[in-house]
Amino acid sequence: MVRAFVPAIVTDMRRAVIGILALLGCFVGSGAALAHGGSVSGGFLGGLAHPLFGADHIAAMVAVGLWGAFLGPPAIYILPIVFPLVMAGGAVLGILGVPVPAVEIGIAVSAAVLGLMVALAAKPPLSVAAVIVGAFAIFHGHAHGAELPPNVDALAFAAGFVVATGCLHLSGIAFGLLAHWPMGRIAVRTAGGVIALAGLMFLGRLP
Repeated sequence: MVRAFVPAIVTDMRRAVIGILALLGCFVGSGAALAHGGSVSGGFLGGLAHPLFGADHIAAMVAVGLWGAFLGPPAIYILPIVFPLVMAGGAVLGILGVPVPAVEIGIAVSAAVLGLMVALAAKPPLSVAAVIVGAFAIFHGHAHGAELPPNVDALAFAAGFVVATGCLHLSGIAFGLLAHWPMGRIAVRTAGGVIALAGLMFLGRLP
């Protein structure tokens, strides 16, 4: 019986290590993209690429998926829906020029807090988790909207970054499903810790 479980455990651990390395690669590869000012083309493709110009965006969006998977149904479905919906509202505020204070701080803190929720295996009521995720989504959405390139189809651009956000959530969910196994649970919580530390790093780099 024990021998039957060994290959599965090894496979889970391999996936966990690859996932953590991928997360680290995202943070390091995106490097100093915290200004979110990368070269972005217009329209849908520009919106699709925009979240990938910020390591803090990537970290927070992956953390939403991780946390949803860790909490299980119905959070695994609701949190990745709440974030892009509220983010779209925040984007409208950014496009209209409505000021939201401390946007960059809010984005950095979102990675730290959401990562910490995963690392600590926090299981608040779904309504509380949704409020936390939605509140941080406003900052991410505002940043996207405020950085909309001139003379660009705002609707297509918004559709692009919503799709990109959904893909990042799905990547977090895929990794987070490892939490169904004891060793996978450790790996998922470790990934949350990595994201939380990255969030603190992002916060420390802000002027």
